[in-house]
Amino acid sequence: MSISMSDAAAQRVQTFLANRGKGYGLRLGVRTSGCSGMAYVLEFVDAPNEDDVVFEDKGVRVIVDGKSLAYLDGTQLDFVKEGLNEGFKFNNPNMTSECGCGESFNV
Repeated sequence: MSISMSDAAAQRVQTFLANRGKGYGLRLGVRTSGCSGMAYVLEFVDAPNEDDVVFEDKGVRVIVDGKSLAYLDGTQLDFVKEGLNEGFKFNNPNMTSECGCGESFNV
């Protein structure tokens, strides 16, 4: 089981945590949503929960709850800039399809 980050994503998360002034790491999860069934959730965490699995890559802790891990195993979190838009991109090998707007996916 693993979650990894690109250099760009790690730098961006470190910047967010530094600007926030506190934080244990970044939670990556999934929730039921959208037209394809699931959506990614990103949020800062001050302490992991009991059932969380913690991965560390490039100096950043990524926290995943036990239920989400089955859908996220092997995912690489990237940060990309495309024209005037920028944001996190999820390279998830478990994904079988995604909706046209890219907001939700199916496993």
